[in-house]
Amino acid sequence: QEQLVESGGGLVQTGGSLTLSCTAPERTFNNYHMGWFRQAPGKDRNVVSAITWSGGAKYYADSVKGRFTISRDNTRNMVNLRMTNLKPEDTAVYYCAATDGGVWSVDAVDYWGKGTLVTVAS
Repeated sequence: QEQLVESGGGLVQTGGSLTLSCTAPERTFNNYHMGWFRQAPGKDRNVVSAITWSGGAKYYADSVKGRFTISRDNTRNMVNLRMTNLKPEDTAVYYCAATDGGVWSVDAVDYWGKGTLVTVAS
C-alpha cells in the first residue's frame, strides 16, 4: 500500500494563500502522474490540478486557473499546490493522488492520501 502524505492545509481568509505539499515513496513518485482532488461537504470529489510524471504537462480545473499552481520536485519526491487568491468556495478536503494512467477521475486513481482540510473564511 503506497503512502501519500499531505501537509499544508489550514484556515485562511478570503484572498489569502496556502501551499499544499504531498510526499510519496520514490517508486511511486518517479513513475506516476500526481494530482490534487478536493471534496467539499456534500459534494463529489473532483480533480483540481494534475501534473505528469515528467512535469511536462499540467492540468487545472477552470475554477482554479490563474490562482493555483502545481509543481513537483523530483529530488524530494514531492508535489506542491500553491493556492492564491483563495475564495470561500475553495473550502474542501484536498487529497493528493497518484495514477499511472492519463485519466483524472476518482475511479482511475491508484493511490490516495488521507486528505488535508482547507478552510477559507469569508
